[in-house]
Amino acid sequence: MSQISNSSNSLYNFIVKDGNGIKGLVDSGLSHVPKMYIQPITERINKLDSKPCEIPPIDLSKLNGPEHEKVVNEIVRAAETLGFFQVVNHCVSLELLESVKDSAHSFFNMPPEEKVVYRKSVSPSLKMRYETSFVPEVEKVLEWKDYINMVYSSDEDALQYWPHMCKEIALEYLKLSSKIVRDILKILIGKLGVKLDESKMEGLIGMKMVNMNYYPACPNPELTVGVGRHSDAGTITVLLQDGIGGLYVKAEDENNDGKEEWLEILPIHGALVINILSNGKYKSSEHRVMTTSTQSRVSVPLFTLPIPTENIGPFPELVSKDGFAGYREVLWQDYMDNFYRTAHDGKKTLDFAKIKSA
Repeated sequence: MSQISNSSNSLYNFIVKDGNGIKGLVDSGLSHVPKMYIQPITERINKLDSKPCEIPPIDLSKLNGPEHEKVVNEIVRAAETLGFFQVVNHCVSLELLESVKDSAHSFFNMPPEEKVVYRKSVSPSLKMRYETSFVPEVEKVLEWKDYINMVYSSDEDALQYWPHMCKEIALEYLKLSSKIVRDILKILIGKLGVKLDESKMEGLIGMKMVNMNYYPACPNPELTVGVGRHSDAGTITVLLQDGIGGLYVKAEDENNDGKEEWLEILPIHGALVINILSNGKYKSSEHRVMTTSTQSRVSVPLFTLPIPTENIGPFPELVSKDGFAGYREVLWQDYMDNFYRTAHDGKKTLDFAKIKSA
């Protein structure tokens, strides 16, 4: 760090404003974690305080055979209890999954001057941006992560604006993973007794974006987080982990004793992690990511979200059946604007739409 001032303002400018990211700081010869990345003790992840998630992976290939109903029930059960589960024997090949991870490493290992052209402030398109942390402008403590966000609108735009080393691979990953999303969403909505036409289905998952997350090796991983506690904004997320791991999901407090229990979603070769967001029938679980000291880690989520002009809220059929609505109807664009102007803080972003008790 001989060429970088240790002052908070200089570090912030180097990492955030100049677009070097945490990767650039690590490459400069970082030997300790700067203060702006040191999390409060309550937010640090202690691996010893967690345990592995024991939900077995779900074999999606069996949806097309005599065990169809069994697999459906496994998906519904996992969505009702934890909100996270892993799927195997899906439609995305192992070769493609490895190529996706390799392309993510290729992007973040480019020279800084080649990455900075994708910064939000200078990127030629809002459909592609290179960022660090989550919302560094408002965060009290930054997250140990750089990422690129690729929003899909058409094949033509993706091939024009996404980085050359990952655009074709990311596009194929998006399309194949979107098929998994559609199959799972039909199952979950069907089990709720709700019928959706194609236009309404598209309204719920019509916006798609791929993130490539990069977590550089950290000299003091116990002091940091790669991603702070949060629940995703979106309908269903499909996540590709690498073999290093570090994803932790908060389990429900069944004993109501106030003690948090975190489950580690251990990587399974060839598996994809499914994360559900719902209005109460299915779990929308808090999760967070731990950094490591030995290797740089990547993860690649596909986020499927409602289209910006969609009004979202509890299905009328469920409100009629349950006799109450836990959330009000909101314009999705308004919900997203709120989500992206606040730091990660558990499930507080859901309060934007939650109906407060009298």
